[in-house]
Amino acid sequence: MTRHPSNTFTVAPGITVGCITADSITTVATDGIVNAANERLRGGSDVNGAIHADGGPDIMAECTLLGGCEPGQAKSTTAGLLPARRVIHAVGPRYGAVTPHEAARLLASAYTVSLEVAARDGLARITLPSLSTGSFGYPVEEAARVATRAVVAYLRAHSAPDAVVREVRWVLRPNDSTAPLEVYASALHDAVSEVPAAGA
Repeated sequence: MTRHPSNTFTVAPGITVGCITADSITTVATDGIVNAANERLRGGSDVNGAIHADGGPDIMAECTLLGGCEPGQAKSTTAGLLPARRVIHAVGPRYGAVTPHEAARLLASAYTVSLEVAARDGLARITLPSLSTGSFGYPVEEAARVATRAVVAYLRAHSAPDAVVREVRWVLRPNDSTAPLEVYASALHDAVSEVPAAGA
């Protein structure tokens, strides 16, 4: 495992995962921004609200054509005015609405499917929010462990020289108690150490 500055780790040759802070995920240049969406793919608060507010009406116009999105799934649209090519709208679970085991399965799936959509759309650099830890109520320490292991597992399973997704970063707000940087940095360290390489 190679650890770089700014909580970034190499998980396979040429493929990195990390976490950074920024006032808004919408200000970070990337290829694909993952949105913490709701099932109806309508605007909301926090990351979801910022993406629709900063990205402009074209994002919502495409969302209305997608027929919603189930928890654990993801769909993509234009990025509108954002510094990205696509927005990937991922729906995490509402904590307490299902069993803890099912919540973990759905949360891992939301991240995995987001990366599958990114690969399908030809997106190499992906920025992620902390799915489900805001208004959906998922405890952040549990969510970070599930999320980081799912992402590292995906990247290691898709690490061939022709892999599409090459850089994944969580973008977290400074001093945000619902998704502290140090929690994700610690969970990433553990995931990179513990999740086996493909074929291992």
